[in-house]
Amino acid sequence: MSESIESSVQPDLGALFRDGMSRIAATVHLITTDGPAGRAGLTATAVTSLSADPPMLLVCIKIGGNSAPVLLENGVFAVNALAGDQANLADIFAGRGGIKGAARFSTGTWDTLATGAPVLSDAPVIFDCRLVEVHDIATHHVIVGKVEAIHFGPTRPGLLYLDRAYRAV
Repeated sequence: MSESIESSVQPDLGALFRDGMSRIAATVHLITTDGPAGRAGLTATAVTSLSADPPMLLVCIKIGGNSAPVLLENGVFAVNALAGDQANLADIFAGRGGIKGAARFSTGTWDTLATGAPVLSDAPVIFDCRLVEVHDIATHHVIVGKVEAIHFGPTRPGLLYLDRAYRAV
């Protein structure tokens, strides 16, 4: 007979949830924007495809984050999937090292595609999006973006986040 999993209520379900999610590998992305509200960007793993026809992505970003209001006002964003050797950019855009706002774009080579959002030229893949819908759920904005352009960079290992550490795969 197998051991059963304890089903009693856990004391700090939020902390256990974060620990559990840390065991699920996720691709690391830079979410970037530019427009009337200025240039901003953040690191995110909560990104997924939503539809192929039309091409749409879903991105979750923290409501209280500095980049959120900028992205929402600009109405455009790029999802830059990072390569395994770009963990330094993930740290910069996550706020590690104290670099804030538009100064984060001083590292890397940046360009634009259809929407004018900054795109990391050598990212393995970039999805340039126009904001379609936003739903505030709990602590996050759930953002739906319609893909306006896609750029493929050099093929190389991707950057994953697993067990609270970056891994090139």
